[in-house]
Amino acid sequence: MTESGTTADPATTTDGPRRRVSARVRILLWLLLVMAVALTSVATVTRSILLREADQRINRLLAQEAGEFTNFEERGTDPETGGPFTDPARLLRTFLVRQYADPDEELIGLVGGAGQDPTQIIQPRDLSGVLPLHEDAAARRRIFDSPAPSGVVHRPSGEIRWAKVAIARPGGEPDAAFVVAFHPGGELGRADEVFRILLAISAVALLLTTGIGWAVAGRILKPVRLVRVTAAELTERDLTRRIPVHGRDDIAALAETFNAMLDRLERAFAAQREFVDDAGHELRTPITIVRGHLELMGDDPAEREETVRLVTDELDRMSRIVEDLLLLAKTERPDFVTPEPVQLAELTADVYVKARTLGDRDWQLAEVADREAELDPQRITQAMVQLAQNAVQHTTPGQTIRVGSRTDGSRIELYVADSGPGVQPQDADVIFERFRRGTARRGTRGSGAGLGLSIVKAIAEGHGGRVRLHDTEGGGATFVLILEEARP
Repeated sequence: MTESGTTADPATTTDGPRRRVSARVRILLWLLLVMAVALTSVATVTRSILLREADQRINRLLAQEAGEFTNFEERGTDPETGGPFTDPARLLRTFLVRQYADPDEELIGLVGGAGQDPTQIIQPRDLSGVLPLHEDAAARRRIFDSPAPSGVVHRPSGEIRWAKVAIARPGGEPDAAFVVAFHPGGELGRADEVFRILLAISAVALLLTTGIGWAVAGRILKPVRLVRVTAAELTERDLTRRIPVHGRDDIAALAETFNAMLDRLERAFAAQREFVDDAGHELRTPITIVRGHLELMGDDPAEREETVRLVTDELDRMSRIVEDLLLLAKTERPDFVTPEPVQLAELTADVYVKARTLGDRDWQLAEVADREAELDPQRITQAMVQLAQNAVQHTTPGQTIRVGSRTDGSRIELYVADSGPGVQPQDADVIFERFRRGTARRGTRGSGAGLGLSIVKAIAEGHGGRVRLHDTEGGGATFVLILEEARP
């Protein structure tokens, strides 16, 4: 809360309005983040695989060279004597002259200790910028003195991985050794080079993804922008704009939902305008009558009494018009109709009992449907009583009015049939509109405002049904509420 007691606007800060990040930018940033993590993971995993393969290849090479020397030591013969080798130096020299070193590999024979000059060297290939083992006396001493058959020497000038086969005279200490040394810098460097290449390719892929993602996000979000622009351009006087719907994806569903919302808004505003226009049109006449009588009212008690009666009648009519208009305004609300299980026989009998009080007519309960249905009993009763009142207005005392209900499969029909003059064909399509009366009046002129049948139609449509009008056999009009979606 601010000092003045008002709540601070969450969209602003002390430094000014908070900048909004568009959905397009957020989508692109998330896409780039996921792509960057994925590509970096791929490059890292690839590097790990290459390093592991390099380690395995180096270990196989060291084991192979050591195994070949061991086999030669056990089975080889001295070419001068034709028998087994007795001199370690000659054994090493004879074996090494027959070998060919792989890249980054050294084959060395050590005699008389690691500190002495090597007896024989197979010079490594592709070895640059690294101190060879045969020139590194300290490293040779460490390898020769190590009791292990293989290991790693860490040097500032480069790592060496080695395998050793010690040679000892019978019954004596080892005084010679065959050493296989491998300089893994080249192999590891190639793995790092592949890693760098993958990172470079990933960077290019991210740049391409940025451009493509920006374009694709813009295309996907175009309907959303149209929704925002359309919503910004909507006014109470112009609700006709709609969003084009293309395809069947979620964006198209969003556009369809927004268009449906606009349809509902347009109907709501139209109903509001119609309510205001109808109220102004229908209330203007009774207001004029009331004002005229009040202005002309004199001092005569009889005249004042007559004026009060007329004014009261007009005010009552105005009240009925307003109540009917308010009821029609509620028809667009979802709670206008509240269905519940209802016994049709009981509902029809209740309507018949209530209708009999409307006038001195020959009331008949024609037929009754004996089943249960889902409908709003209050609204249906209101519609049926309105139809009965309409029948009373267009018949004379003693004429027959029949009330009944029947079913046909899943369809329910509730009807009121009178024996009056009927409805002219040119009036059948207009009498259900607001403030519309038939051009040829049936019988005695009523005092209604022309809203009764509109209310009946609204109640029927609220139940998913309709109102049908047809002639009564023998003369008259029959109004039928057809509830197509009623369920037993």
